[in-house]
Order: sequence, then C-alpha cells, then structure tokens
Amino acid sequence: MAPSTAGAITLTINGEKHTLPVDNRTTLLDALRERLGLTGTKKGCDQGQCGACTVLLDGRRVVSCLQLAVAAEGREVTTIEGVADGERLHPVQQAFLDLDGFQCGYCTPGQICSAIAAIEEHAAGWPSAATTDVRPEAGIPPLTADEIRERMSGNLCRCGAYVSIVQAVARAAEDSARTAGRTDVADVEGAA
Repeated sequence: MAPSTAGAITLTINGEKHTLPVDNRTTLLDALRERLGLTGTKKGCDQGQCGACTVLLDGRRVVSCLQLAVAAEGREVTTIEGVADGERLHPVQQAFLDLDGFQCGYCTPGQICSAIAAIEEHAAGWPSAATTDVRPEAGIPPLTADEIRERMSGNLCRCGAYVSIVQAVARAAEDSARTAGRTDVADVEGAA
C-alpha cells in the first residue's frame, strides 16, 4: 500500500488555529488563499521571484508560494490580515498609506510584510549585501536608502512605486527606532 499524500494539519495564522485537510504538496500560499479565504496574500509569479506572496513565519519573511503548508505546522504565520492591531494600522501600513507606497496595490501586502521583517532584521543588527562594515563591533548600520533597497530587493513592484516604498519603509523604521531610543536610521524620506 502506498503511503498517503494527504493529511490534516493545524496552522496558527494571525493568532488563530485552523485545522484543515491538505495534500502534503499544498503550498502555504494555496492553503491561505484557497482553503482559508485569506486572499490578502497575493499569487504573483508562483516561483518565489516577485515577493507578492510574502508572509511572516515566526516573524521571518518567506515567500509562501515556495513554503509547504505542512512545514508551517506548529509555527506562527502572520499574513497582511494579521499585522494591524484591530482598527489601528501597523506603522508600516500607515507609512505606505501616508506616503503613497503603492499604485495598483497588488504587491503591497507582500511589500508590507517584507518591510516589517526588514526593519526588525536591521534593528537586530543583521547586515545586508549593501552594509559597508559588517564587523559586529561596528554596531547596527545606518538604514540608508541603499540599505532599504537591498533589504527589499526580493519584492517587485510592476508599477514602479519604489521611491515611495523606500520612503515608507524609512519612515516606519524611523518611528520604530525613535520608540526604541535608537539613532541608526538615516533620514532618507527626501533622498530616496
């Protein structure tokens, strides 16, 4: 008898547990959109190249079209529907809205999820390919426009709203740093 390729899994999505039967080959993206009706996460290229399907998995960004749903069992999945605090938008969402960090809006959910993680990665001192001094004693690098562009490079915007996206990420990062008492974010809103 051949082993089964299906089973029931329990996913914790935006703080809620969902148990559903899935084929073991079902992607997290398809489970979110097709099985749970969470259509804020967008299907773009379905090959992990555009970032439209970016969600947070245990706080780290992943392209959900390449993540199997069964591999997300027991982990915390946060989609665009779960980043706001009730009616209060997440600071990244608010910055995207205030600075027009979108045009058609299709890539915006993935951009926002990626920006949330990028800001947290930066605050934790993780270097990027644009970081000039990666020595631990150098501390957290300034979050310049080049740093933001590099950190967000996995998310494409076909409308070309990149200038506003960089400005929105910078503003949200500045607000986060200010709240935490850090001074490692360069003023890039006007220089993006």
